[in-house]
Amino acid sequence: MRKRNVRVQFWLDKKEAESFDKKVKRSGLSRESYLRHLINGLIPTDAPPPDYYAMMRELHFIGNNLNQIAQKAHVLNAIDVKRYDKNALALNKAVTEITNAVMLPRKMPV
Repeated sequence: MRKRNVRVQFWLDKKEAESFDKKVKRSGLSRESYLRHLINGLIPTDAPPPDYYAMMRELHFIGNNLNQIAQKAHVLNAIDVKRYDKNALALNKAVTEITNAVMLPRKMPV
């Protein structure tokens, strides 16, 4: 059984349809998902540029390496663990903030 079982159909003129399709394409969402965002009071964001994903993979790779080094450092007590952990947390926070800024839709102003 479908979760969404109410069909809504409406008409647009050519200019409206072109504008709508352009915005949907920029967002990377389907038309339906784009409209659901708007109905729920969210402004869909434009899809990030292709190099965003490469940059995020690299940041995750660096963070993973830092985490592995930190685990070894804790066992060996070989480096300044507090300083290292502080920097590793800062990296994870930066990755989260970048992802939220680029990917998540924003609330519509009231």
